[in-house]
Amino acid sequence: MRRSLRRQFFFLRAYAVLSSLVLVVLCTAAFTQSTQKFGHISVERLDVVDADGTLRMVISNKDRQHPGIIEGRTIDRPRPFAGMLFFNEAGDEVGGLTFTGREVNGQRRANAGLMFDQHRQDQTIGISYSESGGRRSAGLQVWDRAETGLGTLVDALNAANKLTGAERDKAIAAARAAAPPGPRRLFVGKNTDKAAIVSLADADGKPRLNITVDATGNPRIEFLDASGKVIAKLPQ
Repeated sequence: MRRSLRRQFFFLRAYAVLSSLVLVVLCTAAFTQSTQKFGHISVERLDVVDADGTLRMVISNKDRQHPGIIEGRTIDRPRPFAGMLFFNEAGDEVGGLTFTGREVNGQRRANAGLMFDQHRQDQTIGISYSESGGRRSAGLQVWDRAETGLGTLVDALNAANKLTGAERDKAIAAARAAAPPGPRRLFVGKNTDKAAIVSLADADGKPRLNITVDATGNPRIEFLDASGKVIAKLPQ
């Protein structure tokens, strides 16, 4: 009788161990499947990461948008817009798609942009649209960016944001003044005067050649000096 009970107990214990192992294997397989199908997902923010946990993409509403990371520093700032942000292998932000749009006192205000950042820097090429007070612009833009990264600027701005009032404003202005310049070198699009324009700028961001078709359909080519004065144009 005792031998029979021992044998039954042995089989029950073996069964329990085997069942637990099978359950663990099935659960692991379920959670490691590379593809799952969902009919509908409602989410405020979605983070996409590499296998090692490095953040690579964020899709978010305006209330939970990522503030951005440059050279490993998280930027201390509000970012109240919805969109999609991209991050490189180091975890730094490298651009994204953002958009806003609303009416304020009967006036439409909207912005949208698809930007691509230089490594450890701000955007170097982008497509953007802006509207405010009935004036709109849209186009392709290209910027020059410095070889140095923006980590020092982020540190200075984060420190400034810990201050209040006039001290904070002064510290932010000083931080931005000390940052390397990022002049816009090219704009191709439509400006707020409803003119189609190609504008080429020098290394200081000053327009030097404009090719324009204005709102009335008149075309012209203008050559400008560093002060913005037109020194030659076609037609005369």
